[in-house]
This record gives sequence, structure tokens and C-alpha cells, in this order.
Amino acid sequence: MKTQKFKVITPQSNIDWVGKKVTGAHNGTISIKEGEIILNEGKLTGGKFIIDTNSIKILDVTDPTLNAQFFGHLASDDFFSSEKYPEAILDITSVTDSHVEGNLTIKGITHPISFNTVVNVNGDTLTATGLIIVDRTKYGMKFRSGNFFQNLGDTLIYNEFELNIKVTAKVA
Repeated sequence: MKTQKFKVITPQSNIDWVGKKVTGAHNGTISIKEGEIILNEGKLTGGKFIIDTNSIKILDVTDPTLNAQFFGHLASDDFFSSEKYPEAILDITSVTDSHVEGNLTIKGITHPISFNTVVNVNGDTLTATGLIIVDRTKYGMKFRSGNFFQNLGDTLIYNEFELNIKVTAKVA
């Protein structure tokens, strides 16, 4: 075998997010703008994904006015600063078995990140899944974080959020 590049099929790929707070959780989706996955000898060796921070959707808030306010807050400087930083980037730097190491850039701030993934190849189609836990405070998202503010009570938002990634890609 050889090195193969797979281009992410964005309409067939998605990222589900969950953010938790003392009184519950919120969930939604965010879109992959583009990406590629690299296999060498049939094994994952690298890849890069560009995430569109303006594509954040909130699924659990059904009131249109509240949903729009929540979206505006997530897009604001309190969280993703989407106008200034419309893209987040995940760059895979190394892979050992199913354990992935990489760099995640949000709001122009880059930190190493690691997670496990499952990759399947069927002909010229690749599917991959993974769960990434992100500490938002490393990326300047300090809003209602117990690390930075005291006496938040039931308004505290936990520092970590989850990204459940499902990717489909075709040989480029």
C-alpha cells in the first residue's frame, strides 16, 4: 500500500457539541468547512480539519428568539469570536494505534489535544469517529468559569465541552 489522501465530504460529516453547566447542558452542531485525512499503509497518519465557527447551531433551545440570542452569545468574544475568527483548525500531528495527537486552534490560540478515534475504510470511502474533550478556558473562553470567577452558584458553566465527530471522506 501507499499513502492515500481522503477528502472530507462535508454534507456527510458532522460535529455534535455538548456544553454543560450546573443546571444542565446545551447541545448542537458545528460544521466542518473542509478537511483531509491521510493514511499510510492503511493506517491513519495525519489530517487537517477546518471548522466553520459561524455554523454553530443550538438544537435544545427551540424558541427562535432565545436561540438567536444564544447563538449571538456563542459567536461573541465571550466564546468563539466568530466574526474575528471564523475558522477553528484541528491538525493531526501523530497517531499511535487509535490514539491521535494534534493541535487545536480556536480564536487564534493553539494547544495540543489528544483523543481516540475509530477509522474504517471500505473501498474509496473512509469513515472516522472520535470524541474530543476541549477545555474552553485554554482558548480565552472564560465566561462563567469557576477558574476565573467566584460565587457563580448555579450559573457556573463547566470548562470542558465535548465534540463528537463523525467524518466521511473519499479518496482524493
